[in-house]
Amino acid sequence: MSDRLEAILADAVPRVCPAAVALISVDGDVAATAAAGELVRYADADGTLADERPPVRVDSVFDLASVSKLFTTVALLSLTEEGLLDLDEPVAARFPWHLSGVDPRITPRRLLTHTAGLPPGRRIDRELPDAGFEERMAAMTRTPVSHPLGGPYLYSDVGMIIAGRTAELAGDAPLDALVEARVTAPLALTDTGYRPDTLDRATTPTTKAPEPGTTGRPTTPTTKTPEPGSGGQEALGRGPARYRPAALERIAATEWKPGRPGPGCVRGEVHDETAYALGGVAGHAGVFGTAGDLLAFGEALRRGTAQDGPMLRRETLAEMLRDQGAEGAPFRHGLGVRLGDPGIAGPLECAFGHSGFTGTSLVVDPVRRLTVVLLTNAVHPVRGRDGIRALRVAVATEAARLAA
Repeated sequence: MSDRLEAILADAVPRVCPAAVALISVDGDVAATAAAGELVRYADADGTLADERPPVRVDSVFDLASVSKLFTTVALLSLTEEGLLDLDEPVAARFPWHLSGVDPRITPRRLLTHTAGLPPGRRIDRELPDAGFEERMAAMTRTPVSHPLGGPYLYSDVGMIIAGRTAELAGDAPLDALVEARVTAPLALTDTGYRPDTLDRATTPTTKAPEPGTTGRPTTPTTKTPEPGSGGQEALGRGPARYRPAALERIAATEWKPGRPGPGCVRGEVHDETAYALGGVAGHAGVFGTAGDLLAFGEALRRGTAQDGPMLRRETLAEMLRDQGAEGAPFRHGLGVRLGDPGIAGPLECAFGHSGFTGTSLVVDPVRRLTVVLLTNAVHPVRGRDGIRALRVAVATEAARLAA
């Protein structure tokens, strides 16, 4: 444990977030660990305290939000190593003609650098409230380019969703299976994956044949489809979870969303509305995990800058971490990763990483041999709290002190 790190989290909980876990590794060894707060503090958007408020633990599970983009990126880049995908090929070539509509100028590189000219987001759940996964995903991939293609930088969840779909088509497998096979399984990240809400459901997997007009790619096992309007992510054709993550009792709650099934704040389901509408598995969001697992993922990326790793070759990682020249970004940008982002890295100007809307971040500094993880549920019970940026910077600053 670290008295300084504990004090940083104690100062932020519950003012900035109801729960927080932080881990700092220096040269591969854990140098500081801290956890503070409650996994579920509030029962509703008005701030009514929940009847049961379990304490957070170091091994608690959090919705990683946009930190998921790093997992998508690594899975996609691993496909390029096998010659299954090229970073500069038109993405449209991967989509069957009857499902395409992707601008032929869009490439995986432009998607990963947020220079494809695509809008920041798209609420496909509101546009197609009664549609299933295939129809919603097809609509997402047909999102028109609405800004200059090639730059300037415009952060786009839509682009990362298309990147994830492109990886599925190139790898001939669903994104959750690709991430498991190419990232979490090689690193033994047993608490990291998508859709923990399916953990203990009594479902009977069945094999579902492709519907006419779909991609025809191998489908995942699916459960019996609920009646229209009944909710439930099995209705979107994603099927049961591909891994068995932690039980619900270990997962931090996020936002109060009265439109979701079940009482109280969201817990164990992806917070992001678009990822939820796509079945809980998408290129921009959907991964849940622990601080320990995320630290191991970050350490694999750090060590991979010096040698081939279990996920990517050294030259592939070097390209991922190379400044891709995304003009107009508030930081330098690699492939799917931010370089020297002061909002998460603070004084670690040589660091790379990503943040998540729920209040998460992963920062890796190869020069100082640092990996820094911060997991919070700052959107519980509602979004818009002040202070998460300052908390991220404070944790990064403490990491810099420990590495000095």
